[in-house]
Amino acid sequence: MRFTDKVVLVTGAAGAIGSAAVRRFVQEGAQVALADLDGARAEALAREIGHGAAAFAVDVADAAQAAHMVEAVQEHFGRIDVLFNNAGISGTVAPVHELAIEDWQKIIGINLNGIFYVLQATLKAMIESKVQGAIVNMGSSMAGWDVLSGGVGYAASKHGVVGITRIAALDAAPYGIRVNAICPGVIETRLGVPSQDEAAYEAGIRRFADRIPLRRIGQPEDVAAAVAFLASDDARHVTGVDWLIDGGQTLQSWANAPDAGQFPRHVP
Repeated sequence: MRFTDKVVLVTGAAGAIGSAAVRRFVQEGAQVALADLDGARAEALAREIGHGAAAFAVDVADAAQAAHMVEAVQEHFGRIDVLFNNAGISGTVAPVHELAIEDWQKIIGINLNGIFYVLQATLKAMIESKVQGAIVNMGSSMAGWDVLSGGVGYAASKHGVVGITRIAALDAAPYGIRVNAICPGVIETRLGVPSQDEAAYEAGIRRFADRIPLRRIGQPEDVAAAVAFLASDDARHVTGVDWLIDGGQTLQSWANAPDAGQFPRHVP
């Protein structure tokens, strides 16, 4: 019950990782504000989990909407103790020379600008309320450690989040506010394993699991557990980190498995 009497704001709350985090925070005693572009889905989840949860529709890529949402959450609950700044998209995959400018702008608008808008508004609210809170950003994922062909918009946005996180951690430290980022590898979601149908989805899960050293694909609950730790007082001396959660996926390279269909190649 690390979040008893705490108010937690989760953006992208209706998605797989967001909803897993919402449930984890509620299990640990928090009151949760669910913010999502899909207000109806957020409202349905809030009704399902109860415990005073409230939903807020917002487009985080709109600075005014992001600021208004944070104000509304603070008015409703009286304070914000924790932010899980999670909203994001994978966006269009295309070579650098072929990516449409509007696709680039959409990815950057949500994944980078949106993170900044919500972070800035929440930091202001915490400082004004003298709340020594915690912020966890959805960081670079495996894109910060690996090179994803066709993923220039996604990688650029996520690298940017790591930079924002480190600077924000330094700027917020005098107020007792911690800022960290989580960086998931492949997680079992429709975003993490894109596919056309259920059979392709299941095949994609098996393929990723075979290439991950721990031989399992990450679950949304794995990410939620890490978020809860970083947001809790158990991590009171941790700030400015970008925490990789990938089952060892980024440890693999051509050099240590040049022709392997599975990794590791030899299982005890």
